[in-house]
Amino acid sequence: MSKSLPKMLLLATSLFAAATITTACVHTAAKAVDVCRADADVDLLFKVPFRVVDGRIYVDVMVNEIAPFVFAIDTGASGLGRSDASLTKALALPITNNGLSSDGVATASVDLTRFESLEIGGFRRENLEVITRDYSSRLSAEAAISGIIGRDFFADGVLIIDYPAKTLSFSQSMDLPADDARVVAYERPFRIPVSIGTVVTEGNMDTGANVEFLMPKSLFDKVEAGPVQAAENATLTNTSLETQTALVPGPFRFGGAEVSNVNVRVSDRFPELLVGARVLQHHKILIDQRSKRIAICRPG
Repeated sequence: MSKSLPKMLLLATSLFAAATITTACVHTAAKAVDVCRADADVDLLFKVPFRVVDGRIYVDVMVNEIAPFVFAIDTGASGLGRSDASLTKALALPITNNGLSSDGVATASVDLTRFESLEIGGFRRENLEVITRDYSSRLSAEAAISGIIGRDFFADGVLIIDYPAKTLSFSQSMDLPADDARVVAYERPFRIPVSIGTVVTEGNMDTGANVEFLMPKSLFDKVEAGPVQAAENATLTNTSLETQTALVPGPFRFGGAEVSNVNVRVSDRFPELLVGARVLQHHKILIDQRSKRIAICRPG
């Protein structure tokens, strides 16, 4: 592993103006902004490529000025990040505290450690307290990770996940409008409005969940669906769930997305609808935690 100096990637903002021919007055030309392409005309604090492994977003990062380490981008993970036990050992990170972690079904005691710095694409945050535990042992060899970047890492700007282009970027100079049909508001991260046919509900948008949808049995019973069949267990952070699978015609609508005829997972133990990475990965997603708004854009 090699050390490298942090660097800042900035993209210039384009300015448009028009002058009158009779006076010295200057008028700004009105320009309709497509929220799904607005990031092309703003300053970006970083823009990096990512790869999708088993449905999840993987990027290369620098920890304590040492690189590269592979981290997952997980909107379902609270806090600033996670350190896999292998990374904690490799960097000889001390255990600084302990706490509790919930996966929505079960709660477990966890150890905490601290990164002096965590950097992605030249964008750096310092003095981060993170959970440390063994994540990679539950994953295949090709899906092993050194850590996770959680949603709070991006709390002061707009995170842009462009699945079709496989790029991840971040801006503090753009906003998401409230009057665009593709933009949805939320109160609790990241529970967004979802309709399934005629049923209106709320779903937890989670880029770290390698499913399309996971539905509570109580919600599944309200929607039109095919017969249920046995499925493999769903592995959560602290436990596993017995699940079934069924075809739900929908359509499922959330933000600017619409998908139909989806094989969903069903569990009588999971408490809420989960909108997972395997359905999100066909879209461009912009998340602004400052205004509590999310834009979900169809491909194309």
